[in-house]
Amino acid sequence: LWRLAPHTLHTEMFLRSFLAAAAVGGALYSATADAAPALRQPAFVSPLSAGLHLPKSGAGAAGRRAALVGPKMQDNGPVNSALLSRDEAMDRSKGNKYEWEWGHRQAFSTDWNSIKEEFVKSFGVSADQYDLISKEDLLKGYGMMQLSRLFENACNQAYMQGHIRGFMHLDNGQESIPAMIFDTQTADDKKHSYYREHTHALASGIDPGAIMAELWMKEGGTCKGTGGSMHIYDKATNFQGGWALVSEQLAYATGAARSILMDRLNYPEQYKDDKRMTVVFIGEGGAQNGRMAECLNAAAKEKLPILFIVIDNGRAINTFTPDVATNNDIYKLGKHYGVPGIKCDGTNVVDTMRTGRAVTDYVRNQGPAIMQVHTFRFNGHSPADPEHERGRKDEKKWARASADPIVNFDQVAVESGIATQEELDAVKKQQADAVKLAVKFAEDSPFPPASLAAELEFPDRPDTDYNARAAPADADEVNARTITPERMEAVNKHIEMLRGKANEKAITIGDAVNLAILEEMIRDPSTCIHAEDLQAGSSYDIPKMTQQTFGRLRAADEIIDEGHFIGKALGEGMNGKRPIVELMNTNFGIYGIAEISSCGNTYATTGGQFDMPLTILGAGGTAPNQSLGAEHSQPFHAYIMGIPGLKICTAASPEAAYGLTKSMIRDNGPGCLIMPVKMMKEAKSGLNLGQCDRLDKCVVLHKASEASIKARKAVTVLTYLHGVKEAMSVVEEIQAAGFDTEVIELRSLKPLDLDTIRASLERTNKCAILDESTRSGGVGATVSALIHEELFDLLDAPVKRLSMTDAPVPYASSMEVAVVKRGSDVVAAVAELCK
Repeated sequence: LWRLAPHTLHTEMFLRSFLAAAAVGGALYSATADAAPALRQPAFVSPLSAGLHLPKSGAGAAGRRAALVGPKMQDNGPVNSALLSRDEAMDRSKGNKYEWEWGHRQAFSTDWNSIKEEFVKSFGVSADQYDLISKEDLLKGYGMMQLSRLFENACNQAYMQGHIRGFMHLDNGQESIPAMIFDTQTADDKKHSYYREHTHALASGIDPGAIMAELWMKEGGTCKGTGGSMHIYDKATNFQGGWALVSEQLAYATGAARSILMDRLNYPEQYKDDKRMTVVFIGEGGAQNGRMAECLNAAAKEKLPILFIVIDNGRAINTFTPDVATNNDIYKLGKHYGVPGIKCDGTNVVDTMRTGRAVTDYVRNQGPAIMQVHTFRFNGHSPADPEHERGRKDEKKWARASADPIVNFDQVAVESGIATQEELDAVKKQQADAVKLAVKFAEDSPFPPASLAAELEFPDRPDTDYNARAAPADADEVNARTITPERMEAVNKHIEMLRGKANEKAITIGDAVNLAILEEMIRDPSTCIHAEDLQAGSSYDIPKMTQQTFGRLRAADEIIDEGHFIGKALGEGMNGKRPIVELMNTNFGIYGIAEISSCGNTYATTGGQFDMPLTILGAGGTAPNQSLGAEHSQPFHAYIMGIPGLKICTAASPEAAYGLTKSMIRDNGPGCLIMPVKMMKEAKSGLNLGQCDRLDKCVVLHKASEASIKARKAVTVLTYLHGVKEAMSVVEEIQAAGFDTEVIELRSLKPLDLDTIRASLERTNKCAILDESTRSGGVGATVSALIHEELFDLLDAPVKRLSMTDAPVPYASSMEVAVVKRGSDVVAAVAELCK
């Protein structure tokens, strides 16, 4: 049966265990629908999946169990070479060259009884009920393995023919994982994968034709051709990516799991029997990322229904993972957090399915878990990034012959009487036919129109009037269920105090944002907030009273890592919530650039399937003499200007901060609101209570006199953040010198309000920009370029940029004056332009 003699120990154990199954009282054929309590639901039919069905939630167990025993670990058998020194590993490799040579992938084999013993130790519950798997379910799992293999072989062929472009990552050799996913997950469960996700999408029930069409960049694809190979999404099956930045999906999945708990909190009757869960896929190389620890902590703290599936193929891209990572037993990482884990042999689909059933049932009923599946990936990282073998040629040859889960099942199934060769051939033919249909569908689908790209930039048009957006009809009912009368009374008292300050024109920026957030969280119970030091109100009282009113789930006090909780907010936003992230200082958002980038891309990349409501706000910018040094004085707003799909606003007054915050929370896309760090408690004003402001408008704060316009002695001054205070503070000085300014606050940096700027330049014909970002790559550079491109004919002189220099901002004021521009620079620029 097996072609490489040195490896008969592993394969003979596998065969012996399966042959033993046939003798277990006929259980293979007599397993009933009531053999175990795990979820099995009515079929969701994928049109091209050739008889494979994805269950939906709602029904009981069916056809799940028949006795099959996995391969037994022999005395003095294989051990994990990752735990050995080079010399020790070489010593243990006698006669088993491909399996034990240093830098090559080692086999992992264990028997089901050993897995059950480990399960009891780690999870604290028995796994005996998962001994039985029915023939029907085994053949369905086998069908999913064949569909996955044949589909990806067709992908590889299409890639070589030029139909699929860019990067593509194949999963050959790891098909036991989609078989397990197909066996255990429902259409309502939330699934998050990474760039090697084709088979996970298939296993989630997505039409193979839609997946193939997406790879072929066709409009009939899952995302209308906007996502491609690495970005498969499908709202109907809750398949939520396809994420290309390594490990980013971990936080998104954690946020999705939080959304499940929020559903149960807000609608306890509707979700009283809710068993939904989130599953997230990660490679053992990617699991070395710090996001893994952060998300395990979050999952443990809130007992989230999330399963971390670690696909352990021994390669971090193409590098042998033990060469760069000390700990390769990722399933043990959760011990520090009380998150149990288990490891199984991915070349044995039966034990993988058993383990998957045990673990998923635990997650549905108890909380988070880790499942590590030891596999062999037969292909390199990507056909666009050849591995150049890198020492893998012999290993791959052995793995294809001896560690192929499909070949393993084929041979033992026939020998043990599980299925006839004719039955297996019929299943394979069904899936081959499905793949042919998928390729034909992709071939026949049209390419998307060029206009679609612009249509998918924002979920909501920039000129949306958010005052017209209705509140959820059941908000009062939900609030009555989730907020005690005492808490509601306390928060209403606090709100009335803030409104009183506003009426007296004495409210600060921080208090204005706090008021807007509290009003919106009461107005819409799907709104939630994340912040550091949230219980104490953070630095400027922005999240004050949120946790005390709405509880820890809707108002989460976070560990000190912005990227992790921005990522959780993204996952919540994709699942019907309206998350707010308060950054304390927006420069801390540098930790979350990857996540912010994905926030901006998500609506378009999913083909418009998933709205992405997410409000990121905080104090930032660089004031003259602020004495905060370089790290707290970086132009974060400039760093994120290039992120597509992101609306970016600034507010230098309480009035602006209040109105923009309310609109941004109601917007169905992501936005960032930056406020001046040195003015958070200093600036005071009244508010337009209850009113939302436009997210695409600039505001004229001071209009030049008609006399100065007629004399051609006026200059349009564009500015934002601390620049507003600086520009307004020198208006009288400029007027005394015989000039005037038209001061415009750039409350919307992106999209830019060129109409308001045009109207001013039609009067002044001169422009200066007081810019709170660097000369290279700054906001002023973008604004100046647009003015010169779009409004050039209105200019009497080139735009005068008053930007920070490219030097890091010093702490000492004597040096800082050479870097950060201020009001005195505006005075000089106006005089120069009006000469």
